[in-house]
Amino acid sequence: MDQNQFFGARQAIPLGELAGRIGALLSQATASDRLVESVAPISRAGPKDICYIQSRSSADYLKTCRAAAIICPEALVSLLPDGLTALVSNNPQLAFARASALLYPAAMRPQSLVGDGEVSPQASVDSTAALEAGVEVSPFAVIGARAEIGAGTRILSGAVIGADVKIGRNATIGAHVSITNALIGNNVIIHTGARIGQDGFGYAGSPTGMVKLPQVGRVIIQDDVEIGANTTIDRGAMDDTVIGEGTKIDNLVQIGHNVQIGRHCGIVSQVGIAGSVKIGDGVMIGGQAGVNGHLEIGSGVQIAARSGVLSSIEPGSRVGGIPARPMKLYLRELAELSRRAQTGGDEQGE
Repeated sequence: MDQNQFFGARQAIPLGELAGRIGALLSQATASDRLVESVAPISRAGPKDICYIQSRSSADYLKTCRAAAIICPEALVSLLPDGLTALVSNNPQLAFARASALLYPAAMRPQSLVGDGEVSPQASVDSTAALEAGVEVSPFAVIGARAEIGAGTRILSGAVIGADVKIGRNATIGAHVSITNALIGNNVIIHTGARIGQDGFGYAGSPTGMVKLPQVGRVIIQDDVEIGANTTIDRGAMDDTVIGEGTKIDNLVQIGHNVQIGRHCGIVSQVGIAGSVKIGDGVMIGGQAGVNGHLEIGSGVQIAARSGVLSSIEPGSRVGGIPARPMKLYLRELAELSRRAQTGGDEQGE
């Protein structure tokens, strides 16, 4: 069975050309004309596949690997058996990602159900909306009054683009996404079911219960951002919620009102970020972490999965645990707990 049937015809590329395009060095010039058309894990790569290895931990698979070539660092070339061609790179994973994009261009963003530059007659597009040439709108999408959408952008089935929303060029808005009160940049990908620009969670207490605070800010998503399926990003209460250029957000993430996230951050699934948090550039947040409201997370911070962040974090810090604390301290505490569990120290009053 062809596992790649959903991503169009294979794009066969000679190894020599591929090496040049991904910035790798081909170890055997005689293999330059060998065609590759797919990617595979090292454990089952065949004669038309490429794979990659980053460390000696996968070296055992090399004995049976039949790949057309393997991307690896120079330090591991000596481990390759005779006949296995190397594409030498100092960053094998990055080179593999670039190769995969060349071989599977259709996998880089969700695909439209209509032809290039077509607006389906089954879509609802307000007469005051402005669509540049080459915008694709799939059946049952809705585009509201005065919305503006740039050339090359795809709006997939069931997506709802609210009034006055602006979306840049070459963006992809997945099926059943809803976007309101938002400005979206170029080359943005928003996956299926995401919700952008809905009310933030804001209420004032009263003797008779909670009274709703109107949320009158916007969501601003800068260029090259990718947002995963079923993620929610609330609009600001008065200030804007901002997602910085190049930031990648996984599925099932909740981002509260007025949150400001910097450039090139990575936020993993099931993270929750409460309102008015300010996050710097290059911050990485592991899955299921929670960040309390009104905190500042400095640039370059790394937050371990399942952490609870209750106070602001200085730039460049690595933290983990609940409450989040310096990673060295957190790991030391875990090691001590493990030691006590194994030795029965707690029961002996240690």
